[in-house]
Amino acid sequence: MTYRSFAEFYPFYLSEHARRATRRIHFVGTSLALVLLLASLLTGRIGLFGLALVCGYGFAWYGHFFFEKNRPATFRYPLYSLMGDGRMFWEILTGRIAF
Repeated sequence: MTYRSFAEFYPFYLSEHARRATRRIHFVGTSLALVLLLASLLTGRIGLFGLALVCGYGFAWYGHFFFEKNRPATFRYPLYSLMGDGRMFWEILTGRIAF
């Protein structure tokens, strides 16, 4: 399916994260990635930026392959998936989605 907007895509994104374990591991990976990105910016160590990408995507993909048993939407919709991860992270952080 082709999505014309992020608003159209986001319900699909959430359906791909139906299991709590998948959402939790995404949240952990995104949290680590954000800390590492900040550390990279503050210290100028580019290696931390690479590690942030590995943590963010690695944790998320692990969740999809081992808990959700589906193919990450990142492979088909990279920008919308990144946006979805940010929104889902915020909604978990603010209690709108169960952790």
